Amino acid sequence: MAESSVKAQEVSEAPAAQQNGLPAPERFSFSPTPTLEDIRRLQAEFTDERNWEQYHQPRNLLLAMVGEVGEVSELFQWKGEVAEGLPSWTEREREQLSHELSDVLIYLVELAEKCRVDLPKAVLAKMAINRSKYPASKVHGLAKKYTEYQD
Repeated sequence: MAESSVKAQEVSEAPAAQQNGLPAPERFSFSPTPTLEDIRRLQAEFTDERNWEQYHQPRNLLLAMVGEVGEVSELFQWKGEVAEGLPSWTEREREQLSHELSDVLIYLVELAEKCRVDLPKAVLAKMAINRSKYPASKVHGLAKKYTEYQD
């Protein structure tokens, strides 16, 4: 998918609340830096400085990432539904979540590096596939698997 078509699609998407006549909530956005490449490079330096390359192979990285996802899950366990923005969370809980999500991202980026998956390009390709599987005109407001939609 061309970069310009991705930008055009992002601009044309109106939040559901806005489409229903309600004021649209402000969307969260990430800071522009560091990039995924910056994160990959920083983690590679960290690993090299400690001579841990021998341990950071795909299987080990995957298992470590799954463990970190478990730690993220623990933070949500027993809380019921959690509102966007985590308004009922303490600053300490938010900080813990930030740390655990960072661990997941670091392992994901390193796993992608070891498997030679260019994540930014892979994400764009996967989003194009998802747009094809889930056309907005067919699935708007529905949460079924793509195989359940009628043509």
